[in-house]
Amino acid sequence: MSNFTNRLDAKGRVSIPAPFRAVLARDGFEGLYVHPSLDLAALDAGGNALLSDIDRLLETLSLYSDERDSLATALLGTSEVLKADGEGRVILTESLKTYAGIKDQVTFVGQGRKFQIWEPESFQAHLASARETVRGLKRRLGAPTPPLEPAS
Repeated sequence: MSNFTNRLDAKGRVSIPAPFRAVLARDGFEGLYVHPSLDLAALDAGGNALLSDIDRLLETLSLYSDERDSLATALLGTSEVLKADGEGRVILTESLKTYAGIKDQVTFVGQGRKFQIWEPESFQAHLASARETVRGLKRRLGAPTPPLEPAS
């Protein structure tokens, strides 16, 4: 949960936020599994839980189908496993940074069983769009307005 913005250091390392490291440690994954998002200028990241989710998704498709092959290529064929150092820092490869437009800062965004890594300004634009989408969804679903309590 939450989001954190951290700066890349002179060697190109970035610290994974402590709450995210704690979840990865409980998950039993050493390092960080990262792949380009399928539809956003961001990176999806996580540990064993994310890998399990991808495996379950692939298992829903026929073993030699074009759909499964395409999804496996997009998720697994472009993935990287980043090793964290003793201080919880990883080095984002040039290909990952280029995909997400990352230069000197990154924003980590919690999403439950995974998190995303964004270029900070791109995340702010995405967040504004997501909020507008949620407002529209709320209107479409006709979320009831709670009745006002009579004043005493």
